[in-house]
Amino acid sequence: MMPEVYLTSDTALSALSLVLLLLGASVMAVVVFRRFNLPPVLAYLFVGSVIGPHALNLMNDVHRAEYLAEFGVVFLMFSIGLEFSLPKLYAMKRIVFGLGMLQVVLSMTLIAGLIMLFGISWQFGIALGGVFAMSSTAVLTKLLVERQQLDSPHGREIMGVLLFQDLAVVPLLVIIPSLTQPPEKLAMLLGVALLKAVIVLAVILVFGQRLMRKWFHFVARAKSSEVFVLNVLLITLGLATITELAGLSLALGAFVAGMLISETEYKLQVEEDIKSFRDVLMGLFFVTIGVKLDVHLLVGLWWQILLALVALLLIKALIVGLLSWRLGSSPGNAIRAGLWLCAGGEFGFVLLGEIIHLPREIQQVALTVLVLSMLIAPFIVQYSERIVVRFVASEWMMRSMQLTRIAAQSMGSEKHAILCGFGRNGQYLARFLAQEDINYVALDIDPDRVREAAAGGENVVYGDVGRKETLIAAGLMRASVVIVTVSDTLLAEKVLHHVQELRPDLPVVVRTVDERDMERLSRAGAAEVVPEALEAALMLASHALVLVGVPINRVLKRIRQTRSQRYSLLRGFYRGMTDRDHDEEDEHQPRLHSVLLASGAAAIGRTLDDLNLDELGCEVSAVRRRGIRAMEPAPETRLEEGDVVVVLGLPEAVTAAEDRLLQK
Repeated sequence: MMPEVYLTSDTALSALSLVLLLLGASVMAVVVFRRFNLPPVLAYLFVGSVIGPHALNLMNDVHRAEYLAEFGVVFLMFSIGLEFSLPKLYAMKRIVFGLGMLQVVLSMTLIAGLIMLFGISWQFGIALGGVFAMSSTAVLTKLLVERQQLDSPHGREIMGVLLFQDLAVVPLLVIIPSLTQPPEKLAMLLGVALLKAVIVLAVILVFGQRLMRKWFHFVARAKSSEVFVLNVLLITLGLATITELAGLSLALGAFVAGMLISETEYKLQVEEDIKSFRDVLMGLFFVTIGVKLDVHLLVGLWWQILLALVALLLIKALIVGLLSWRLGSSPGNAIRAGLWLCAGGEFGFVLLGEIIHLPREIQQVALTVLVLSMLIAPFIVQYSERIVVRFVASEWMMRSMQLTRIAAQSMGSEKHAILCGFGRNGQYLARFLAQEDINYVALDIDPDRVREAAAGGENVVYGDVGRKETLIAAGLMRASVVIVTVSDTLLAEKVLHHVQELRPDLPVVVRTVDERDMERLSRAGAAEVVPEALEAALMLASHALVLVGVPINRVLKRIRQTRSQRYSLLRGFYRGMTDRDHDEEDEHQPRLHSVLLASGAAAIGRTLDDLNLDELGCEVSAVRRRGIRAMEPAPETRLEEGDVVVVLGLPEAVTAAEDRLLQK
């Protein structure tokens, strides 16, 4: 018979005091750490170490906080499952299952071997190898986005490795608890654990796939946000409980729940609903990790900590760098990837908590090394470019060649516009400028989009607008206007800083998402700050045309004509890497595609009317011939060898049109 439990006023007060203590300390710490541009994870770890039993000892009931913190891990794994995408995995399979898998396996092997040299058992060695093989998805993704490097060659490698690490956590959650068993029982227990995992996951995935969409549809028909959120909690915690009852971890069930929901149309709503739960509970989880740090014990272990930290950074940097280089990356990008991924990550803390009977001294060293590596990770990233340039002589040559290409593209231009970014807004704007016979040079860091758009006759070249030398090569000293078309406030501030330093008289038009940044960017020197969307493209065009001397009446007339035609000139865009996060939406939108008519192409000698691409649901937006670009060419236009045909339509129609033009 279960004992009766009574909640006394003292117990309730103790729980309330604990919550207030954690909230107050966390708020203050996160605010301070954010002022120094440090991740909130480190703030939570700091709070735990300060208020824990080894410092100020302000927490009366650590175990109660740890119990709540387990739900933070559950929702973290749920989020990872929610992001799980088979098409995404397939698109990045070379990086994910090549570089990513090799990085995890080799890191675990070398770190385990090194740990065993100090007399630690091989079981603990493998477990700690898994702990240190992880990198921080949250920290590195944020840094890549801030630096506009998410679609750079090294950015793609980093994201691919992080994706495999996220997946590797799932089997490690099953394997690590079994490693601490006696050797004679290890094989049997490990086999039983894996068999349980396979059976439970197979049952959940087979039956869950069929039931999940129907169940969510049933719940959504209630048209109640409260019921929807309760249902998400029910599914997440319910499947987590099932895996725990099967002798597996809560986190594994949560991961599977996320996978099931990711296949439904409710994914985005679920992701938004759990965000607040996940962030708060994950903060609590990292606080409880910080509580375990014993500052007094660490003082006596300082040289072991320093040695382990240096070894971790060097081993992971060398493994990632060498693997990346051997798999085809340039030496510069290989070093960048190694430096970015050398530190530990938040999943290391999750796996460390699964290691049973780990000696206290080893646990303290591992915790401290993870914390310190995450603390210095942003600084390693900040100085990574200087390190690359210092040790890779070819980087100077590559940068010189890149700047030479930019300079060659802008050499004949005077009083031109410099477009910083050639995404959708940049492409809309380029069409307005072309209509007024205003030259422009567009700079973008997505190589796929640059290649595709350049083939279609656009004056676009690869280049990082955050660098002063890139803007100079684009003809900054001769330009009439600079337009920042990407909604990145930090990048816009860099551009404004360089322009103010070199040409303070040059007007700069800036796009931004948040209206609160308008004053900030204006103070930085922007002539105009325009917030977001398609109307933003129209306003950018109007400001830019007026600033380069087009009469305002003509500008207003052009904008009115465009609106009256329901934006017919703004349909379609050249698709790039940054658009792949919106694949489902983009499948139902027209896109532009450039087709080169090489020797032997079926369309050579035929007119557009003969080809009849309209029946495929596709139209010809432009034809480029020997540098001359004809917009909306006539049906009687006869195609020649070397022509570049720009077609507009849905992805399927574009593919069919390309086949007809080339007769594949």
